[in-house]
Amino acid sequence: MEFSPVCTEGISTDGCIIKSDRSHRKSKLSRDVEMDIEFLYKAVPQLAKVFRIVDKIGEGTFSSVYLGEAQMRDGRREMFALKHLIPTSHPTRIAAELQCLTVAGGRENVVGVTYCFRKEDHVVIVMPYMEHQAIVDIIGSLSFEEVRLYIYHLLKALKHIHQFGIIHRDIKPNNFLYNRNSKMFALVDFGLAQGTADTQIELLKVVKQRSSQKGGGSTGKQEAAHRSKAPSKLPHKTTTTASTPLSPPPGQSVALPPSSSSSSTTTSFSVSRKVLVKKARSVATTITTAASSRTKHTKDLAALRKVPRPVFGERNLNSCTPAPSTTKQAAIKTELVMPSRPEDPAGRRYSSATRFPPPVKIQSSSQKPQRTVQQGLTCNCYMTDRVCNICMSRKQQVAPRAGTPGFRAPEVLTKCPNQGTAIDMWSAGVILLSLLSGRYPFFKASDDLIALTQIMTIRGSRETIQAAKSFGKAVVCSRELPRQDLRTLCETLRGRRPSPDDEVTPVPEAATRHYKIQDDTPTHRPVEGTFKQHDDGAGETLSSKLANHQKQSQAANRLTEQNSVTDGKVEEDERGWDSVPDEAYDLLDKLLDLNPHTRITAAEALQHPLFKEL
Repeated sequence: MEFSPVCTEGISTDGCIIKSDRSHRKSKLSRDVEMDIEFLYKAVPQLAKVFRIVDKIGEGTFSSVYLGEAQMRDGRREMFALKHLIPTSHPTRIAAELQCLTVAGGRENVVGVTYCFRKEDHVVIVMPYMEHQAIVDIIGSLSFEEVRLYIYHLLKALKHIHQFGIIHRDIKPNNFLYNRNSKMFALVDFGLAQGTADTQIELLKVVKQRSSQKGGGSTGKQEAAHRSKAPSKLPHKTTTTASTPLSPPPGQSVALPPSSSSSSTTTSFSVSRKVLVKKARSVATTITTAASSRTKHTKDLAALRKVPRPVFGERNLNSCTPAPSTTKQAAIKTELVMPSRPEDPAGRRYSSATRFPPPVKIQSSSQKPQRTVQQGLTCNCYMTDRVCNICMSRKQQVAPRAGTPGFRAPEVLTKCPNQGTAIDMWSAGVILLSLLSGRYPFFKASDDLIALTQIMTIRGSRETIQAAKSFGKAVVCSRELPRQDLRTLCETLRGRRPSPDDEVTPVPEAATRHYKIQDDTPTHRPVEGTFKQHDDGAGETLSSKLANHQKQSQAANRLTEQNSVTDGKVEEDERGWDSVPDEAYDLLDKLLDLNPHTRITAAEALQHPLFKEL
């Protein structure tokens, strides 16, 4: 460590803030920030021996970031970012983030780790601090060359971490810092990172195993369920083969009552033999009547267990029309549909008017049945705009969806369980879309379905549905949304071309003639006698003065608006937005590929013609 063990000015050795420093900070910081800093000093007392916490510079769901100043051994002072993780964070998750920073950080635009403090359940990660400007503050003044440089260095960072098998999962401008003066970049915040199948970060493998066990059903739970269900099969197997093992010893008859069993054997054997005899008697009396129904019920349960549970967009196999059944099965299904007592048509009409209609319409013997389905096992909501109660009662498929709303890829929004580094590339595409259009944030939705709909408005509904099929999901859209041209979209949002909604409606000629007639009326111009009596113009009427003033002000306003628009276009042209090459929108199209399997990778994107000179 290069930190000086001597306490910095303003901090005492016991970790308390000196009053002079506190009074100095009171003039700059709010009371809430002061309380947070004091709490951090008390939670992790070791910090006071090295750092003087200056400000709170960031706050998220899982951590807060502070700006700390430390005195180095060579006497100079250096600023550091102190990331205080919430105490509820899992230790494995914290260790995995530290390992990502240690292994992949410190180069290729990825932030490194300098030190780490821990006091009980409070952990503080110390990282180098880089002054930066928020994208939301500078997006209106960025030049195209800055945008190109920003995306290029972001792709370099993504290529670097993807080589280690790290999925960042939270790529956004707030996590890719940019210093306009020094042209420095830094990818930060690996708190949501996950590992690929071949990740080199060992602790990410542990995190992936934990998440896979929680989401989508763990193997342990499945085995426990199978173990709990396994004994239920044993009685069926025993009853079918109970003829020889359940026969009593010689000299005894099955027809004997339980009280007449032999007492020569041991007590345990007699008790167990009594139970077996009872089971054999029950099997013998019910085997002829219940064999067929039990076999059918077992087949139904087995078929039900084979049906995969439907999740968002997955095909529900129960919704398929079953194959033509045998006479016995048809009779059983008919019993499920037929009412308990015969009713005349008038009574059925009355019941249907007063009560809810039956889910399956009863057909007469002369009519051909449309379909016969078991109501307890099937649903009809597949590929419709509704969800039935059967599907609502099923367990939803759990898939990773960590990330910031507005930057989640389609495969994340549709809960696809197989997610890779392509989700980071989609987020990079959303950043490029925001920078080219000058709108940040570009997408803002309250839930995943609205977010998916917003993506459809840009990329098209047909394309989204087709891409969802590639990763096993079915998406239903109530209306068709056309795919938009990205250049036209971005230039329209930047104001470089008129929007279809902003077209000026021409004024009717009648209205124009009407206003001209009003202008020629004597009430809007002074009489000739007035000018003859007052040659200096003092005799102008009040209405004429007001009319002239309004005309002059309107002309001045139009001239100001034209000048402002012209100046804005000149500034835009000077920043290069008048000559954005087609390669920029081609790269944007490949980054926003709806299919994660064909989406461009970071290594491929760095070879794009847009970055030929870089």
